[in-house]
Amino acid sequence: MNLENGPLDPFLDDPQDPAALLDDAEPPQPLTDEERADVQADLAELQEFQSALAPIGIEGITVECGDCGEQHYFAWDLMRANLFALLGEGRTHVHEPAYSPDQDAYVSWDYARGYSDAVAMLSKRP
Repeated sequence: MNLENGPLDPFLDDPQDPAALLDDAEPPQPLTDEERADVQADLAELQEFQSALAPIGIEGITVECGDCGEQHYFAWDLMRANLFALLGEGRTHVHEPAYSPDQDAYVSWDYARGYSDAVAMLSKRP
């Protein structure tokens, strides 16, 4: 799988794609230079998180959805693909939510940041 593009759309090039009936309520706007820098920093952090957490069985990141208020679970590759989509298209791709994820195998961005910072700090100790 190409990590920049994520999973292929199952309706790719299908003239009967049901999503064709949906209108873009608001077309995506190009990211500002500051937003692009933030997304690129997120990509770098995500790599650090995966390096620190994947070896202990953490499969990805959980994010609280601003629309529905529920937790959404993103495997490392899917989160990376979403960030690359933000850089390229100004928005993330539509995807199916994880089916019955092992909630203990996902952590919040803040938890991942704290854990990877602690691992980095410990590795610098004499």
